[in-house]
Amino acid sequence: MKKPKIALYWCSSCGGCEESVIDIAEVLLDIADGVEIVFWPIALDFKYDDIEKMPDGEIYLSVINGSIRMDEHERISRLLRRKSRFIAAHGSCAHIGGIFGLANLYDTPDIFKRIYLDCSSVNNPDEILPGADRAAYGEKYDLPKFLDAVKPLNDIVSVDYYLPGCPPTPEIIKNGIMAIFANERPPNGTVLSEKKALCDSCPRRDSKPEKINVERFMRLSEIQWDETRCFLAQRLICLGPSTRGGCSSRCINANMPCRGCFGAADNVADYGAKTLSFLAALLQSTSQNELEQVADSIPDMAGLLYRYSLPSSILKRK
Repeated sequence: MKKPKIALYWCSSCGGCEESVIDIAEVLLDIADGVEIVFWPIALDFKYDDIEKMPDGEIYLSVINGSIRMDEHERISRLLRRKSRFIAAHGSCAHIGGIFGLANLYDTPDIFKRIYLDCSSVNNPDEILPGADRAAYGEKYDLPKFLDAVKPLNDIVSVDYYLPGCPPTPEIIKNGIMAIFANERPPNGTVLSEKKALCDSCPRRDSKPEKINVERFMRLSEIQWDETRCFLAQRLICLGPSTRGGCSSRCINANMPCRGCFGAADNVADYGAKTLSFLAALLQSTSQNELEQVADSIPDMAGLLYRYSLPSSILKRK
């Protein structure tokens, strides 16, 4: 029998998801032995034409990481969708937009101005911006176009499965790929992780009091916290109550609060709204001044609520 074909593609991301494929260690060799990798630009020399020439549906599974930031990402994602039986969104950026999605708080001219003109480490006296002049060095290059907004993968193509995390754990990747190749696959649209919030499996769950009363949230640099107690009980913001479990509590075990990279649990319409709701429930004061002081103790509300999920939220962008 012919080996099933798989493809891996990298859109706009930090590269951590590409490395996470290697993190599954010797299991990668088992997978590679059972499939034919027909496209993986970061690791092997494949061309887009190789995919174009394939019959539609020839690839069994395409694993795509990164958010959609350039028109090239959109074009290749559509190409892989057409050529693939299944598409898996790999990591937070493809799943819910990722940290890159915070760029949606700004317009494209503002982004370019900050990066290429105003940044103190940039020396650009001619004020040249990307895309302003494609006739570089006497030749015309067809450069990818910067899109007006960052988008999660499912804004561009239909996605069959999601491997959440920044990056996903080796277990999520291994078990997710095995589930997709199984005879009885999960329903399309499944996030291949736990259904419940992280708090349900948190190693500090027993130290969380029944009632928490916060008068002011503390920043990590302001206190020396107890590495055995619930972060929320210490007035440190932890997003475990609104974040999907399945990450093996990596941050918690490293003595850091959850920051929400696995996204919301099932049936949550908006991650930021869910987070804001549970944080508000920790406040007992009804005084306007006191509530404003609590809000002021969070220096970047948008960055907290939508660190990974702004492009997939009900807000989407500025």
